[in-house]
Amino acid sequence: MQLKHPTNMMDFFRKSEGVWFSQRTVHHFDSVEDESGESNLIVEVLEKDDPRAIAICKQQNVDPALIAGGASFSWQSNIDEREPNPDYAAILVDLPDPENNRYGKFLRNRGYVEGIPVVGIYHFDEHGVLTINTEYERNQGQERCWFVNDDFRVRVMTVKMMNGVNQMAYCSERRCVSQSMLEKMLDANRLRATS
Repeated sequence: MQLKHPTNMMDFFRKSEGVWFSQRTVHHFDSVEDESGESNLIVEVLEKDDPRAIAICKQQNVDPALIAGGASFSWQSNIDEREPNPDYAAILVDLPDPENNRYGKFLRNRGYVEGIPVVGIYHFDEHGVLTINTEYERNQGQERCWFVNDDFRVRVMTVKMMNGVNQMAYCSERRCVSQSMLEKMLDANRLRATS
C-alpha cells in the first residue's frame, strides 16, 4: 500500500494522532554536551470549536472563525504511566492560507525554543514534508517532519541564534500500537493466512 502524504496541517495532525515512541539526539554547537533520550509523544486532534483552540485564538487576537482546528502535543517518559505533565505540553492551532492550504500559520501557546506564545509559518512540499519556521524573541527555529510510512516519522530541528546555528536535533518516532489495534492487525493477518 502506497503512503498517502499529508498535504495540509489538519491532515498532518490527523495522521499524527496517537502515541509515538520518540528517540532523539540533540547536538549542541556551543559548550553544552550533546544529549539523547527517549520519550512518548501524545498527539490529540482538536476540532475548530475546541475551547483550548478558541482560548489560544483569543490570547493571540485571532478570529476563531479563521482556524481549521488544532492539536495538543504532550511529552512524557516512556515508562511513566501517569497523566502527562502539562508543563511538557503545547497546543497548536492551524490558520491555513485561504488560497492554498499547503501553506499557513499556526498559533502555539508555548514555543519549543522559548516557552512563550508564538506564531509559526509552515508549508508542505509535494512529497508531504512539513517545514515550520518560527521566530522567537532571541532565536529562530526550523523543523522538518515527514512520514516514512503510516507508523514511522522523522523530525529534524535546528535552532539559530544571532551568532549562527547552535543546536540541531534529530528524532525518529514510531507509533505505539494499542491493544485494540494489535488485535485488529492479528485478525487481518489470520484472515489473510486462511484465504
